[in-house]
Amino acid sequence: MSQSEIKNSTIMEKLTWRYAVKKFDTTKKISPQDWETLEESLRLAPSSYGMQPWQFLVVQSPELRKKLTPLSWGQTQIEDCSHFLVIAIKSKLDEAHIEKHIKRMAEVRKIAVSQLDGMKKVIFGDLIQGPRSATINFWAQRQSYIAMGFLMETAALLNVDTCPLEGLDPKGYDKVLNLEGTGFETVAAVALGYRHPEDKYQFMTKVRFEKSDVIKYL
Repeated sequence: MSQSEIKNSTIMEKLTWRYAVKKFDTTKKISPQDWETLEESLRLAPSSYGMQPWQFLVVQSPELRKKLTPLSWGQTQIEDCSHFLVIAIKSKLDEAHIEKHIKRMAEVRKIAVSQLDGMKKVIFGDLIQGPRSATINFWAQRQSYIAMGFLMETAALLNVDTCPLEGLDPKGYDKVLNLEGTGFETVAAVALGYRHPEDKYQFMTKVRFEKSDVIKYL
């Protein structure tokens, strides 16, 4: 992709256009082509060591969405959006997941697994045996928010609206989505689709601190 294909002005326009949609248009659905790109934005999102300690659940069932609504402060976006995505993280990072990652890396890069023994040792020593193992759940949560950001920016570039949801009952979600005992647990969700013409929030000016308040050069 050349530098001219996506202009700075286009990116700024989309970032300004994006907002947390409160009311979706139930008649509009994301096209299969756009959804495939959105899926790839999740798959290609970066994570520490490339470990990808997550799973993304696309909740299509209207019955399941209805059950999740009261577990989300009654937010109607869950039922009205085109696609509803729940972000789950590994409850505990284990050696099996590291092995899976190492084997996948060897497969993709067409090298022997043994060539990655050094990397495996470093990862294992840090995330399983090291001090970070005590807070690995929080580490996984932070990684998952990187993926959420990738998804939301990609959506904006595609003119697809989003609403991130952290106001939900994770344990309740786990029960409804049958995550209990799977090694994964809910941390957040994202509703995706297209804004309803009557959603008043789309007409409100975005409020942010001045750049000088949040960016410092040292």
